[in-house]
Amino acid sequence: MSGYTPDEKLRVEQLTKLRRQWLKDQELSPREPVLPPQKQGPVAKFWSGFLEPKSLWRLYTYKAYSAGVWTFTRLIIPAWIVHYYVKYHVATKPYAIVEVKPKLFPGDTVLETGEIIPSLPEQESHGHH
Repeated sequence: MSGYTPDEKLRVEQLTKLRRQWLKDQELSPREPVLPPQKQGPVAKFWSGFLEPKSLWRLYTYKAYSAGVWTFTRLIIPAWIVHYYVKYHVATKPYAIVEVKPKLFPGDTVLETGEIIPSLPEQESHGHH
């Protein structure tokens, strides 16, 4: 004997029909799920308004963020790379960007003020030093 009996065929058809109907019932309509409105606290109200698409705060926050990213990636990092390269690879003297002011000795003239550095006072000599 090959194949299903008529009772088995009917049972398989019924199960297939029920499974198809069950799968079709699982699909949600665009209006579902229908949930009751929830009461929001003040913080939740602020964030729900703040995060709405096309809100003024969201636009300004995005503009500030994108301007910061542009400044950092296209201005600060390249300037730092150029500074590093010039300071350590192009300069004729090592560390030439930072120069040490010339030493002043007694009797020298300070260029900025024109003041003359006085000589050191004579110290009394003690025989044991």
